[in-house]
Amino acid sequence: MSKDDTPLTYSDAGVSIAAGNALVRAIAPLARSTARPGADAELGGFGGFFDPRAAGYTDPLLVAANDGVGTKLKLAIDSGRHDTVGIDLVAMCVNDLIVQGAEPLFFLDYFATGKLENGVAEAVVAGIARGCRDANCALIGGETAEMPGMYAAGDYDLAGFAVGAVERGQQLTGADVSPGDALIGLASSGAHSNGYSLIRRILARTGLPLGAPAPFQPDMTLADALLTPTAIYVRTLLPLIRAGRIKALAHITGGGFLENIPRVLPQGCRAIVRAPALPPLFDWLRAQGAVAAEEMARTFNCGTGMVLAVPASEADALLADLASAGQPAQLIGEIVAGARGCEVHGAAGQWGQQAAWTAQHDG
Repeated sequence: MSKDDTPLTYSDAGVSIAAGNALVRAIAPLARSTARPGADAELGGFGGFFDPRAAGYTDPLLVAANDGVGTKLKLAIDSGRHDTVGIDLVAMCVNDLIVQGAEPLFFLDYFATGKLENGVAEAVVAGIARGCRDANCALIGGETAEMPGMYAAGDYDLAGFAVGAVERGQQLTGADVSPGDALIGLASSGAHSNGYSLIRRILARTGLPLGAPAPFQPDMTLADALLTPTAIYVRTLLPLIRAGRIKALAHITGGGFLENIPRVLPQGCRAIVRAPALPPLFDWLRAQGAVAAEEMARTFNCGTGMVLAVPASEADALLADLASAGQPAQLIGEIVAGARGCEVHGAAGQWGQQAAWTAQHDG
C-alpha cells in the first residue's frame, strides 16, 4: 500500500480557523451592546476583565453559576429557530444568581458544534446578548469549539457561566425563613428549559409537527410556543432584595416545587404549596402524556418560575408592587413548622382525576 504524503491542514480535518475568526468579528458588536459599569465587553483577549469597584461594590462576595439549555436545543435545531435559546442559556444562570441575592455582573458562553455555520452561531449569540442586556450582565467572553465527528450534522450544544456579586452580609441564605411566612409565585413564561426530554417524548406521541398550530394556543405554532424563552427575573427582584423585602428565593427548575423549595429552607420549616391551576401548555402536556400529578410537580415549573418567601404582613404590598412592575404573581402557600421539606396540594379537577393530592419531599 502506498503512503499518502499529501500535506494536510486543519481545514482538511474539518475545522476552519477563518470561519471562527469571522464569527468573532460578527458577534463583537453584540458583545459591545452588553457593556455595563465594570466591563467594556470587548472580545478578543485570552480572558475578560471585570472591575467590581466600578460596578459600585466595596466588599463583595462573588457568586458563580453555570448551566445549559438541555434538549430544548433539539427543538431549536429541528425547527431551524436559533434566536431564543441563547436567552434561555443566560436566564438559567442569572436566575440562579439572583436567588442568592447576587446581581449578575458578567457572562461567558461555550458553543460547540461539528461544523461551524456562522448564521446559526450568530443567531444563538444574538440571543445570548439579548439575555445579558435583560439581566444587565456583560458578555465578556466565550469559546466556540468546532469538533468534527463529535456532533451530528447541524447539532450544537451550549453551556453558560455567570458571575455575580452581593455585598458581604447581604446575601440571601434562607436562614431567616420562619413559620408563618407567605410564599409568592412568579409566573413562568412557559416550560423554561426543564423537562424537555419528556416534552419531546409527549410531542412524538401526538405526531404533531413543530409547524402545526399549538393545540393549547392556536395563534402560535408548536415550535413558537415550546421555544418561548425562559423568563429573566433579575430586574424585578434585585430592588426588592436590596430593600430587604424578601427572605428567600427558590428558582423552580428541574425538580419542580418538590426539589427546589426545600433547598432554601432552614431546619424546622416546611413549605405548603397550593398549586395554582395549570396553564394551558402544562395541562396539555399532562393530558397528552397521561403524566401523574406528582410527576408534573417534580418535572416542570407548572407555571411558576420563581418562589418568594416573604413576611406574611408584606405579601399584599409585594403583590401590588409586582403587578405594578408588570410581573404576574400570586400567593401560592405558606411556611409551617415541621420537617424541612415541601408538600404540594393540587386543586380538584386541575391536576388529573384526583379530588386532591399531596406530594411530599423531605430535604
